[in-house]
Order: sequence, then C-alpha cells, then structure tokens
Amino acid sequence: MKIIAVANQKGGVGKTTTAVNLGCAVAQRGYRVLLIDLDPQGNATSSFGLQELEGESLYDPLIGGVPAAEKVLPTRLNGMFIIPADLDLAGAEIEIARGENHLTRLSETLAPFRRDKTFDFIFLDCPPSLGILMTNALAAADELLTPIQCEFFALEGLVKIVRVIQQVRNSGANDRIEIAGIVMTMFDGRTNLSGQVVAEVREHFPERVYDTVIPRTVRLSEAPSFAKSIFEYDPHGVGARAYAKLADEFLRRHGLPINEPAPVTIDS
Repeated sequence: MKIIAVANQKGGVGKTTTAVNLGCAVAQRGYRVLLIDLDPQGNATSSFGLQELEGESLYDPLIGGVPAAEKVLPTRLNGMFIIPADLDLAGAEIEIARGENHLTRLSETLAPFRRDKTFDFIFLDCPPSLGILMTNALAAADELLTPIQCEFFALEGLVKIVRVIQQVRNSGANDRIEIAGIVMTMFDGRTNLSGQVVAEVREHFPERVYDTVIPRTVRLSEAPSFAKSIFEYDPHGVGARAYAKLADEFLRRHGLPINEPAPVTIDS
C-alpha cells in the first residue's frame, strides 16, 4: 500500500480535481483506493455529493476518539472509498498543534491501514496551505504528488514545497518523503505560455514531471458542481481521457499492471 499526499500550498491549481479523478481512474483499473479529504473546505467531499454529512471526517480519529476505519465510506464508484471532510478539521489543526506528536499524528492514525492492507492506495487531498494538516500529510505519506498550474509562478510554488519537505525530513518525522510526481494542470495549447512553463518545470525536475498534462477544460470545472467525477460527468471528453492516461502513467511508475479500465459502474 502507498500513501500519496496530493499537495500544493497554492489554491486553484487543480489539486482536488487531480486527487478525485486520478483516484477514480486508478479504481477503474481494479485497485482499491481511499481518498481522505483533509481540507476543511471539503471540495473533494462535494465531488461525491457527501457535503451534507457531519461528524464523519478524520477529526475524531486525529484527536484520538475513534479508529479511522470507522470513518471510511463507499462512494458510488466501485473500488473508490472516501473519508470526507467537514469544518471540524479546522479545529483539528489547533488540537494537533498542542500535542507532543504534532507532526506524526496523522501517520499514527493511518498506521492500521498499512497493517491490514485493505487499500492499494490512499490519496490525501491536502488543504492549500502550509499548516499542520499539510505537514502531517507529508509526514504520513510515502510520496508527494503535486499539481502545478501552467503559469509563470509555477516554480516559485515548487520551491516552497521542496523547503517544507526538507523541514519534515530534518524533523525526523518522515525521512523517506520526496516529490515523486509533478502534474502540469490547466494546460492551454493555444498559448505559448503553457508550453514554456511545462518546458521550464521539466528542465528543473526532469524525472519528476509526468508526461501527461491535464488540459484546461470547462468540463473538469463543472463536474464537481454536479457531485460527479469527470468519468461520470463527461466520460468521453478530453478531461476524462487525460486523467485516464495519467492513471496509466501513475501505475507504470509504481511498477503495477495497467488493467483494462472497467466501465464506470455506480453502486446503488
């Protein structure tokens, strides 16, 4: 089992879109995927239509109340599970900060999942900030996947992420964490800027940047408002094709078989 932190301290870069749709695409290929929404805003939770739930977030497990497994919910998609978010998570930042194990609380909370191997992948959708929840995610994860918008300040955001990773390593909380993948998002082939940004990021991180780029498409923006992944909302569109291709590349990088994608089957 691998725990993947999907993080970027900058908002609006396609972080949650990537966590949700990459997770769904991997699940379609026959793997069991758990998405943990660590953002109190709950955008990933809304993508599955679960935003009305209360008390089902990771808040209680983080402060020592209940096992995290009790918060796992199935989604409509076969093989795809979620621990949703709610506003209580904002309070968890304060509670965790008071503890001696303030950097490793999430890692300890997720330890039973590592032992029982119920899931093949756990994706952590991190909040767009450099706070306690993100640093806990980096301390708990095996690797970091960071979406980067195709814009001028892409490298600036990466530099900040690299610094935080180094701080987590130096603290002793997680000496194995590294940027294992960079996904370029909101690519607009009609402009020179997008191509220039991708080339620049690849120059600095040649082995980290995925070959697959995610295009700017209104369908990817619309899907969450209908509480659907892109594979439910627009299964034959360019967004769905891009995330399917990204999932294949993701599995290839992890040395796993790329199974034939199953049709989107929705549990009743």
